[in-house]
Parts: sequence; structure tokens; C-alpha cells
Amino acid sequence: MKKASYSFIIIAMTCSFAFTSCKKTDTDATEKGLYLPLPFQDDTLRIRQDKMTRVFIAPKKILWSKGSVRNLENLLDVDDGQADLVNASSCFMQSTKDENASIILDYGHELHGALKLVVGSGSAASFKVRVRLGESVSETCSEIENGTATNDHATRDMIIAVPRYGQIEIGNSGFRFARIDLLDEASLHLKEATAVFRYRNSPYLGSFQCSDDRLNTIWSTGAYTVQLNMQEYIWDGIKRDRLIWLGDMHPEINTISTVFGNEECFYSSLDLAIQQYPLPNWFNGMSAYSMWYLIIQYDWYRHFGNLEFLKKHADYILGLIDLIDSRVDEEGSEHLGGGRFLDWPSSPNTEGVEAGYRALLCWALQDGAELCLLLGEEAKAQKCREIENRLKKKVLPPNNLKQAAALMAIAGLMDSEKAAQDYLLPGGSKGFSTFYGYYMLEALAMSGHYEEAMDIIREYWGGMLDMGATTFWEDFNLDWTKNAGRIDELVPEGKDDIHGDFGGYCYKGYRHSLCHGWASGPTAWLSNHVLGVEIIEPGCKKVCITPHLGNLKWAEGFYPTPYGQIYIRHEKLPDGTVKTSIKAPKGVKVVRGGIES
Repeated sequence: MKKASYSFIIIAMTCSFAFTSCKKTDTDATEKGLYLPLPFQDDTLRIRQDKMTRVFIAPKKILWSKGSVRNLENLLDVDDGQADLVNASSCFMQSTKDENASIILDYGHELHGALKLVVGSGSAASFKVRVRLGESVSETCSEIENGTATNDHATRDMIIAVPRYGQIEIGNSGFRFARIDLLDEASLHLKEATAVFRYRNSPYLGSFQCSDDRLNTIWSTGAYTVQLNMQEYIWDGIKRDRLIWLGDMHPEINTISTVFGNEECFYSSLDLAIQQYPLPNWFNGMSAYSMWYLIIQYDWYRHFGNLEFLKKHADYILGLIDLIDSRVDEEGSEHLGGGRFLDWPSSPNTEGVEAGYRALLCWALQDGAELCLLLGEEAKAQKCREIENRLKKKVLPPNNLKQAAALMAIAGLMDSEKAAQDYLLPGGSKGFSTFYGYYMLEALAMSGHYEEAMDIIREYWGGMLDMGATTFWEDFNLDWTKNAGRIDELVPEGKDDIHGDFGGYCYKGYRHSLCHGWASGPTAWLSNHVLGVEIIEPGCKKVCITPHLGNLKWAEGFYPTPYGQIYIRHEKLPDGTVKTSIKAPKGVKVVRGGIES
């Protein structure tokens, strides 16, 4: 009888705690099932919920070890994350005055997060370890003092005290590899060295598969690159440039719209950007980046039809147009100042940059006029057209710069076929860049050069994969690969270090980011052009689907819309015609384009 009564009391107490001590918050976290313990229930204004998901990932491979290290294979198991006294599943490391015990771990793919060490017994209450996180193996062996490796934006090289019979999380950066050096004369049982992977838990609503596995891998690598940069806000890079760089964001938002759909991080990023850079400031201090703001707003609206968000930004959009108007004179000379920037590799070609910059401004004004019409501002739309007409009085030559020629084709300042034949196709992928390569591909699509564009994607973006990349890089030049080792191995004797020996401008050596969202252009391009989806009415209410298979045998995938996903499959028949199958959600009207022969 007493036993039954005791059981009832325990159950009642448990239920009471669930309903009182863990009251659900009144914030938007309520929708996600967040319960706050009793001490924080009445002070929710001090609390911000983490939008990211965390998981622990064991190393995939032990790449290297030195000194006295035993039972390394134990680190490859997914353990329980709890320190213990037994040490049965630990790796043993012992350092002497002559040699440190050291290991390099490979987690298989680039990721964003920290390193978690779980330690059992050891020779002291705490131990000093040096941890170096790296996007390449060679970066884990680098020194900050050499001027190329960096702790800028994210601390990735640190000495820290690690507790015995405890656990600790170290760093927060973008990395694939981790080097651990046990310092001083010490020994310890390392039970776990897992990566704390922190990412936005967003479903892949879009997909792409075709008869070429290399293109499939490129599509998924671009999608994953952007997902890693979808943190609380849309970042440029996860190791360096962990900021909202608005001008760099356009390829990312096109990848997000074709892979993840109507993501909240787009809205929060633009909202924060206009707070950080109120008019008359340029975004990120660069006038070119304010041009991209207008293009980004219009592209996102076309895909998702969110007029309320445009209205929220109406004052900024209209004020930006007035600011541009005040800096362009009647003869077509502009005095916007700020950063005359396209991308880093184009920077030495100042004449080409100037031509591309003016083309970018014309493109932005064309989209700005459409935004004004949507906001019911016909007079402001006319002002955009007038500014563009002034700029067209001084159309500059691209000076053999592919970036400039691509922008001029997109803005209608140069015939797209001329841009392709005279500037973009000669040399193939030579002169391409990870950021503006997207616009070169877009210009090639405008002139119908789909097959050539896919060949460039295979060669240029595929070249990063050939060097061991699992995400796409801030910059890349195929010439770097001629005598270089891969990023997922120690650099062989006589080989160049493709990470440490190359790069320029702000990304020399190991400062170079190997996960940069602006490099994801082929993902959006393959979905939009090979699957052939053209948005006719905003919000994807009406789309035209035209296959562009080039030399592919088939391609299929899902394309996200506000109404659900469109399924598309194109298959080339023996006579060269293409059979297309489409399943569209209710609310989306599909028009079939021309049949490719």
C-alpha cells in the first residue's frame, strides 16, 4: 500500500514540474516548443533562441599522427559524449619534453561549428592543448605569424586548458580538419573529438539530377555551400567574412530560392542591412553593393511575390533611387563614389571594371523601375528610366573583361551573342571567377550557349572538386592546380600548396575562404536553365518550362514555389527531340516552351 502511494507522489511531482517550472515562453519560440526553466520565465526579453540546429559528428578519418598516440581508431566511433573513469574507448596521448603527441582529424566535409573534446583520466587536473581548425589539411599546420593564416572573424588557432574528467567546446569557425597538439609533458585519455556541427535545419525543397554525375555533384555542392552560410543571417563565408555583404549575396539568394524556397533568413538579412547602413550610406560602404540591393529585392519578389515586404522597404527603395539620381548628371557621368567593385579578380582591369560598374547600375535601375511600379510609384519608375537613359550616353567598352561583358549583356548594353563570341567563350573557363562566373553563365544562356556553359561548369567548378573541395571557394584559378596537392592531404614534397601558396587581395594564403556562398551560381543556373524554369508572373503563378539539355541524356528535379514544388523531367529521345513530364501544384500555371532538338 505504501509502495503504491509513493509511486503516485513521484508521478504527481513530475507532472507539476512540467507545467510550472518549465512554462512555455510567450515569444516566437513558442511555435518551436521551447520551454524555459523557472528562473527565466519572467525575463524573456533577455533571451534569444538559437535558430540553428546542433549535431555532433565523429571524425571520418585519422589523417596523421605524431609522437606517442595509441588507439586512435576509437575517435572514429560515435560515442555518448560523457566522460568516465574507465577509459575503455579512449585514445591515449602522451607528450614528452622532446615531442608533443599530435593528431589531425578529417570530418569528411566542410562544416560550421566547434570542436568538442571529452577527456577521461590524465596526468593533471587540466592540460594545455593547441587546436588548429582548417579548411585544408595544410591550414591545420600553419602559423598565424606568417601573415596568411588568420584568426580574423573566427578564432581557429588557439591554446586552451582542457579539463580532466570533463568536456569542452573549442572555437567556432568553418573547417573540415582539426589538429590537436598535447602541449608540455602530459598524458591524457581522449574519449571524443567530435565536430559540433551548427547549421540551419532547412529541407531541400529543390533538387537536380541529370545523366552527368559531375554536374549533379556540383549542384549539391553549391547548395550545401549556401546552407552553411545560412546562419542567423546570410553570411559571405563561414571562416572569414562572417558578415552580411549585401553585394555578394545575389548568387546566394538565387540558390536559396531554387533549393530552400522562401527562407526567413532572406528577410532578416535585408531588414538588418538597412538598419546597419541607413541612407545616404552605401551598403558595406560600397556603391555597387547598393545596386545589388535593388536587383536582389526584385528577383526575390518575382519568385515569391511578397509585396508586403517590398512595402516595408519602400522608403529605402525610393530613397536609394533619389540618391542615385542626385549623383548622375545629364551628360551621363556618375559620381556615386564608394567602392568601384565587381569582384576581386577583375580589380586590376580598371577600365573594364568601370564599364561593368555602369552596366550593373543600368541593370539595377531597370529592376528599380519595376519595384517602383509594384509600389504604385509611376513617377519614380520614370525617374529610373531617365537615369538609365543618361547612363547610356556613355557606354564604355569591356576592355576584354569577361565580368564586364556579362553585365553589359544582362543590362542590354551589348548584344548577348556578341558578348559570348567576343569575350565569354574565347578561352573557355579562363578568366572565370567564382562570384561573377554566375553572370558569365547567365549571359551565355541568353545567347543560347547552354552546352558551352555546362562544359565551363564541369571544368571550372569541377576543378575545385578535383582538388578535394566539398564546398566552393572564395576564388579559384585553374592554373593553381598544375602542380598542386589536394586540400585533403598533406602537401606532397615538390607540390604546391593550393591553399597556402595562392590567392590575392584580402584572401592571400590560408586567409582564403574555401566556403563562400557567392560561388554557388551553378546550382541556381542548372535549376533555372537546364530544367528550364522561367517565372512569367510573380510568385510563380505562371511559369514557362523549356528544356535545355545540351549534351545531357536526361535531367529531372523539383523546383520550389510558394504553392509547392514543381516536378520536372526532360528526356532526350533517339530522334533528338525531348520528352518533358511536369507535375505542378495547384495555383501554378505552366506554359511549355519550345522543344529542343
